[in-house]
Amino acid sequence: MPSSPTSSGRTNPDQMDTTSVRCVVNSISRFIHLVSCQTIKTVPTHKSYGNMVSLLKLLKPVLDDVVDDKIPSDDGLYKECEELDIIVNEAREFVESWSLKMSKICSVLKSEELVMKMQHSSQEICRIVRRLLQSLPSTSCFTGVQELQCLKLERVSECIEEALKSQREGRAPPSEQLTRIIESLGLTANQELLKESIALEKERTMAQVNKAKGEIDQINNIIELMSHVRDCMVKVENFRAMNGVCVPSYFRCPLSLELMFDPVIVASGQTYDRASIQKWLDNGLYICPKSRQMLSHTNLIPNYTVKALIANWCDQNHIKFSNTLERNNTITPAVSQSENAPCQDLIHTESFRCSSHSNDSTSRSSLEVGNEFQKLKIDASFRFSEEESNGCRSRETENFDLSSSEQSYVHSRTESASSVVSTIDFLPAAPTYVSRISSKHENGSEVSGEIISECEASSPSYKNSEFSPNLSEKLFHSSKTMAEVASNGNSNYRKTFSLPSSKSGCDDVTTTSHVEKLVEDLKSQSNAVQTSAAAELRFLAKHNTENRVIIGCSGAIALLLSLLYSEVKLTQEHAVTAVLNLSINENVKAKIAEAGAIEPLIHVLRTGSSGAQENAAAALFSLSVLEEYRIKIGRSSAVKALVDLLHMGTLRGKKDAATALFNLSIFHENKARIIQAGAVKYLVELMDPTTEMVDKAVALLANLSTITEGCTAIVRAGGIPVLVEIIETGSNRGKENASSILFQLCINNKKFCRLVLQEGAVPPLVALSQTGTPRAKEKAQQLLSHFRNQREGPQKGKQ
Repeated sequence: MPSSPTSSGRTNPDQMDTTSVRCVVNSISRFIHLVSCQTIKTVPTHKSYGNMVSLLKLLKPVLDDVVDDKIPSDDGLYKECEELDIIVNEAREFVESWSLKMSKICSVLKSEELVMKMQHSSQEICRIVRRLLQSLPSTSCFTGVQELQCLKLERVSECIEEALKSQREGRAPPSEQLTRIIESLGLTANQELLKESIALEKERTMAQVNKAKGEIDQINNIIELMSHVRDCMVKVENFRAMNGVCVPSYFRCPLSLELMFDPVIVASGQTYDRASIQKWLDNGLYICPKSRQMLSHTNLIPNYTVKALIANWCDQNHIKFSNTLERNNTITPAVSQSENAPCQDLIHTESFRCSSHSNDSTSRSSLEVGNEFQKLKIDASFRFSEEESNGCRSRETENFDLSSSEQSYVHSRTESASSVVSTIDFLPAAPTYVSRISSKHENGSEVSGEIISECEASSPSYKNSEFSPNLSEKLFHSSKTMAEVASNGNSNYRKTFSLPSSKSGCDDVTTTSHVEKLVEDLKSQSNAVQTSAAAELRFLAKHNTENRVIIGCSGAIALLLSLLYSEVKLTQEHAVTAVLNLSINENVKAKIAEAGAIEPLIHVLRTGSSGAQENAAAALFSLSVLEEYRIKIGRSSAVKALVDLLHMGTLRGKKDAATALFNLSIFHENKARIIQAGAVKYLVELMDPTTEMVDKAVALLANLSTITEGCTAIVRAGGIPVLVEIIETGSNRGKENASSILFQLCINNKKFCRLVLQEGAVPPLVALSQTGTPRAKEKAQQLLSHFRNQREGPQKGKQ
C-alpha cells in the first residue's frame, strides 16, 4: 500500500523518496506534450527535440515502475531523478523561449548539449535500475532499460564542434565540415546568412551585458566560423556562373553575399548593400560586421564608385542593372538588340549542391576595386611551376625559380581578403635553375592575372567584363566620400567576416596617359586622392607585364616608396602592395631596388598594419632575389625587423618573414646576422606542429646550422628533441632537413652528438635510412655512420 502521513503530520520516508521520481515523470509528460504542440517542424533544433522525446519516452515507463513500487527504492536513483528533473525543465524553458530570430548555430549547440546531459542522466538512471533489477524476477522494465542504453542519437552539432576545434588549433575548417554545417542548418540562402549574422551579433551583445566570459569567447569563435562559411558559400554551385555569367565576389555584399544594387559606406569605411546593412542597424547593432569597429554614426553614404563599376559590369554582360527593393537576389539579363530571345531570369538556386572549385588551385587572387572602403585584395603569386588552366583548375600568376648551392627554394604566395599567405618548400639542389624570375613568365600570353575558372572559360562575355582605364579614371576621382577613406584607414582591425576571394579575370592593358594621371594624383596633398591612386596602381600592377612596365617607367616608383611613410595605414598598405606587384617584373624590380626601397620597406615592417607588414616582407624577399640586394638587405636593419615579424606577426606574416629570411640566409654573411637577431629561438618554437610552420622553420634552421653559431643556438633553444621528433613523425621534406641539422650538430661538437643520442635518435634514423626519400636516406646513413665511428674510435685506442 502507498504510504500515508503519520499522526504527527510528518511524511513517510518512502513517500518522500518517490516524490523526486513523481516530479521528473510529471516534467517529462509536460515536455513531451510541449514538443508535440510545436507547429514549426523545420527549425534547426527540431532534431534535438525529437532526440529528447525519444529518450524520455523510453525512460518514462521505467520511472513509472519505480513510482508503482515495482522496483526497489535507492537513494542514488532518487538523487539522479532530481538532476534529470532540472535538465528536463531547462530543456522545457529553452523550447518555450526559442524563436526564429535566434542564432541557428548557437541554438543547435545549446539544444544538443541538453540532449547529451539528458542522455547521460538517463543512462545513469538505467545503470542503477539495472543493478536493482538483478535481484528481481524477469520484468518488462528490463527491456526498456536495454533499449535506452543502446540508443544511438545523431548529432548535428558534431560537425560544428569539429570546425570550432580546427579554429582553436589555428587551422581553417575543412570544406567538408563547412558543407555539412551549411546543409544541416539551412544556410544556403543569402537572407539566411544575413539573419544568422544578425542573430549571432545579438547573442554576443547579450553575453556582454551578462558578463559571461566563456559564452562571449564561444560566440566570437562562431562569428569567426561564419566567415569560413561565407568563403565556402562563394565556391558552391549556387554562387557560380548562371546563363554564362559569373557574378564577381567583390560585387557581393560582405554581409549577405547578394549583388550590391545599392552599395553604401558605413562609418567604419566598409561598403555594404543598403538593404542588408540597414537590416543590421535596424536590429540595434552598431558595430561594423566586417571590421568589428564601433560605428560612430549610422549614416549610410552612397558609394557611387562601386555602384558605377557594378553598373558597367552588368552592361557589358547584358544584365539589367535593377535597383529594386524586392531583394530576391535576382539578376535579369538584358535582351540583346540583335536578338529577339526572351529575357531569362538569373535566380540563385536555394538547393545546396556543393560543387566547389577544384582544390588543385593552390593560389587565389582577388581583384581590387579602387574604393578604399571595401578593400578587395590582389595578390602576387610566386610559384615554382604553373598548373593547367582547364576546367576548374587554375594557373598561378607568376613563377619564381630559385636556387642556391645548398637547396632550391620555392615560395608560394596567396593573398586573401586580409593579407598574403606564403609557403616555403625546399627541394634537393638543382643547379639547372637560376636564382631569378623565369623570363618566359613575363610573356603576357602565358600569364593570367586571375584564376581561370570553368565558368569563365565558358563565357566569352565574362572575359570582357574588365574595367576600361577611362571608366576607372572617372570613377576613382568622382567620389566625394574618398576623404572618409583616409580618415578611417588608420585602424588595424582583426578580420572577422572575410571577403570572398575573387574568381574573375582581368587582363586590360592600361594607357600611359592614364598612369601619368595616377602619378600626378600620388603627388596630391589629399590623402584620399593619394590612397585612391595607390589602390588603382596596385590593381593595374597585378594583371600583366605591360602594365608593370608602363608604371615602372612613369616615375611612380619613387612616389609609391614615399607613401610607405604615410601615417594613413590604408594608403601605406596599398602602396606597399603596389610595390610588391611591380617587383614581379625583373626590370622593374631593379628600378625599385635602385630607388632605395629597402629603408621604406623596413619602416612598413615596423609600423604597418599586419597586411602591410606581410607584403613588405614579401617585397624584401622579391628584392633579395637580386644578389647585390641580398647583401644590402642583410647589412641593413631589415633582418631584425623580419625576425620581429617572425616572432610577433600573424601566421601569414611569420610565413613571409621566414620566406625572406631564408633567401637572405643563402648569402653566408647573413646567417650570423639572422642568428644574432634571435631568430633561432622563434624557429625552434615554430617547429611545434600546431604552428603550421614546421617545414618552413626546419628548412631555415638547416641553412643556419651550417655555421657554428647556428648549431650552438639550436641546442641552447632546446631544438634537439623537436628535431628527433620531426625525423620520426614529420613530412618527407621536414625529415630531410631535420636529419641534415642533426648531422651538422654532431660533426660540430661531440657534446651535441651525445645529446642527440640521448634523445633516442638512432631508431628513427634507422627507419629513415630504409624508408625515407633518397636525400633523407643519405643524411640518415651519414649520421648513423658518424655514430659508429664515434663509438669505435675510443675502442681502437684501448687496443
